[in-house]
Amino acid sequence: MVSVSDVIFYVLVFLSVYVQVFFLITFLENRKKIITRKGEIKLTNYPSVTIAVPCWNEENTVEKTVRSLLDLNYPKDKVKIFLIDDGSTDNTWNIIRHFVHYPNIKVFRKANGGKHTALNLGLEHLETDFFGGLDADSFVDSESLVRIMSYFEKDDTVMAIVPSVIVNNPKGFVQNIQKTEYFMGIFVKKMLDFLGAIYVTPGTLTVFNKKVFDDLGPYRHAYNGEDMEIAYRMQKNHYKIAYCNDARVYTNTPETVQKLYRQRLRWFYSFINNTLDYRSILFKRKYGNFAFFTLPTGIVSVFAVGYILGKIVYNVTNFFYSQFIQFQAAGFDLSARINNLDSFFINTKMSLFLIIIVYFIIIFAIMFGRRMSEGKFRFSFSMFYFLPIFSIIAPAWIFMAIFNTVFSRIPVWR
Repeated sequence: MVSVSDVIFYVLVFLSVYVQVFFLITFLENRKKIITRKGEIKLTNYPSVTIAVPCWNEENTVEKTVRSLLDLNYPKDKVKIFLIDDGSTDNTWNIIRHFVHYPNIKVFRKANGGKHTALNLGLEHLETDFFGGLDADSFVDSESLVRIMSYFEKDDTVMAIVPSVIVNNPKGFVQNIQKTEYFMGIFVKKMLDFLGAIYVTPGTLTVFNKKVFDDLGPYRHAYNGEDMEIAYRMQKNHYKIAYCNDARVYTNTPETVQKLYRQRLRWFYSFINNTLDYRSILFKRKYGNFAFFTLPTGIVSVFAVGYILGKIVYNVTNFFYSQFIQFQAAGFDLSARINNLDSFFINTKMSLFLIIIVYFIIIFAIMFGRRMSEGKFRFSFSMFYFLPIFSIIAPAWIFMAIFNTVFSRIPVWR
């Protein structure tokens, strides 16, 4: 007889397969629309753009970030750069004030108030029709801005453009796993673009039409997830967000598991709480695929990880408890312990076959994500160990994000 636990497990596996197949079908339907440009491109018109760089203790990277902006293939008099020190306690301020003599750069210093306050300071001094933010640990490809702005030129109904984010110079096991993950993210976000359901406008050179902030207001704290909340707000108000897959931005990522844990805990805490704040739009037809697909998929993913983690802990605990009882009754018998291994650990049922299907679709997504951004396929061994490793470590930060939400605990930034 099938237990309730098994039914839940099979439903979660089915939903995982459904989501991955849905993305695959979306790709097949829209593959001819995906263009990865090479070399320089020209615009009919070059609108002025302001790029704000909020900085908090970024002395090791901020100079390289600014240099990458100065090297953009875009008319210099059309790019305004705001360098905003948000109360740094290291040498960040001394570094950025060296750029004050550049005619297109303004430097600001303020008390620490969080990234959203730094971006809002930039908005207060905004004089251009387009505004973007760039994290001070990220570096732009010289063609990224002109490619982003070409999307605005092609479709004046678009209110924000998100670029592709690639891990910068990965070193070591942890960063190489993230590099693979980011390529998969490129594929997923492009599919969400086709569905009109992008859920985040990250601080890696997402560019907005000024109308967004004029109509909807400035950034909010949003559980240290201002880039997610503004995307939710835009979706709720039917402001179109697009994804420019060949505009590349390179970002530094955590180099240790501990730092990765802190980052992802903050991300998932933000997702859970922003989704709770916007729960009124769930399954409302007028909010489209964002309400019917993106948010439900994220919610199910969080629930699935929590449930599967609980199932693993239960099975492992139950297995060792049964072995302990047998040991008390009959002493140590190695053959008996091998014969009594829980079938949970070696699953030969249909669910295993479905999980394998999901695994290969994800590998496909990783390869095409790389092709969308870089214009080439490249095979890497990390494609195979990325998913198993993340399946082991991801439940830790998802579970803690749920725990922090329930008990109103705010994760630290770093």
